[in-house]
Amino acid sequence: MFNSLSDRLNSTFDKLRGKGRLTEDDINAAMREIRMALLEADVNYRVVKGFVAECKEKCMTAEVLDSLTPAQNVVRIVLDQLTKLLGTTESRLTLAQNRTPNVVMLVGLQGSGKTTAASKLAYLLKKQGHSPLLAACDVHRPAAADQLETLGGEIGVPVFRGDGKDAVAVAKGGIQDAVDRLCDIVIVDTAGRLQVDEEMMQEAVDIKNVVKPDQILMVVDAMTGQDIVNVVTEFANRVDFDGVIMSKLDGDARGGGALSVREVTGKPIKYVSMGEKPDSLEVFHPDRMAKRILGMGDVYGIIEQAQQAADQQNIESAERMLREGFTMDDMLEQMQQVRKMGGLKKMIGMLPGGDRMLAQAGGNMDDSQITRIESMIYSMTKEERLKPKKINGQRRKRIARGSGRSVQEVNQLLKQWGEMNKMMGKMRQMANEGASSKKARRQMKNMMRGFGGANGLDLNQISNSFGKGMKF
Repeated sequence: MFNSLSDRLNSTFDKLRGKGRLTEDDINAAMREIRMALLEADVNYRVVKGFVAECKEKCMTAEVLDSLTPAQNVVRIVLDQLTKLLGTTESRLTLAQNRTPNVVMLVGLQGSGKTTAASKLAYLLKKQGHSPLLAACDVHRPAAADQLETLGGEIGVPVFRGDGKDAVAVAKGGIQDAVDRLCDIVIVDTAGRLQVDEEMMQEAVDIKNVVKPDQILMVVDAMTGQDIVNVVTEFANRVDFDGVIMSKLDGDARGGGALSVREVTGKPIKYVSMGEKPDSLEVFHPDRMAKRILGMGDVYGIIEQAQQAADQQNIESAERMLREGFTMDDMLEQMQQVRKMGGLKKMIGMLPGGDRMLAQAGGNMDDSQITRIESMIYSMTKEERLKPKKINGQRRKRIARGSGRSVQEVNQLLKQWGEMNKMMGKMRQMANEGASSKKARRQMKNMMRGFGGANGLDLNQISNSFGKGMKF
């Protein structure tokens, strides 16, 4: 995601960091680099022109040119302008309080990912305590209703298909079905076409007039590039959508569409989809995305993922570790926490400089490496998991054979366990030396939630287990 753009921008900033003072020529050279980086990322040229002009104007002030840290000021200005370009503040889904059910209508071109986005949005709303229903109003694409019903079944959300012939009738019937089922939100999945045409637009307008949606969201494929401008402009003129769901953002290294759509239409990006799983739809945060583009990471996002993954059982496990120490079962639980938080690759990508680290690793940092650790732990006996210090050379060979790994990998895993067990020992010592149990528990929870939830996930230690030598 935005890999090429991030690399070009950071290369430009690296050149500026070597200068004690900046001249007008330095600023002009940097702006040329930024302009080329954005154009290569397939950002709309009008958007690029306005963005670079604003950045240059702010960079040419005496505050920047005479500063002791001019490069930092330039980065700050580009970050501020990039955040402004993406929307400044997050824009959540707006639902009417005095209407049941609320109606959310999805529109977009064929292949943009509307049906998948509909199921992901339903999953997200269900997690938030709502009771959604999916209305299969794409009556033109073969098996579209079957696909939606399959996706709905996977997440436990009902799907209304109607007669499968009249999209407007299906939409209207979906509203009544939601009332009968006591569902509070209806998500209307409409038909798309390979290009913007009158038939598609009129059908969307007819559905809108009948169901009177509270929100109309346009699903846009992030890989559309500059063509996105023409598409969203036409939809904005005809159906006047309220916001954008940017799909397949993980599949485009350029991301120019995401940087263009907000500026061109004035419509906010509400959600982004970065994966195929039902939980891969996320609320769009412009400031966090801008930081990720500039290689600053998204630490807030990691914390939120950890909080969502943490539960009461995790809290109890943390308190038990304080009393009894850190076992291999606890490490196994950490691996499961990583999966709950979206996987290792996603977590690393959200760290400052994470995208660059992933590029240097050649794409090898995936969950298969977590599986290797799990296989080694599963090959241990119950006693060995509880007391890893008992694992001698002979046992290490047996664990390696049982898991299909090498003895060296088993040694690395035990070394990681030893480091984390030492940390637990320090925490116990602190508690025994007079800290109140309540304070000790609070300090331990804060310490261990740092990146990975109540079980103390440490990406440095995980990466070392893989033998990559990567430092986060």
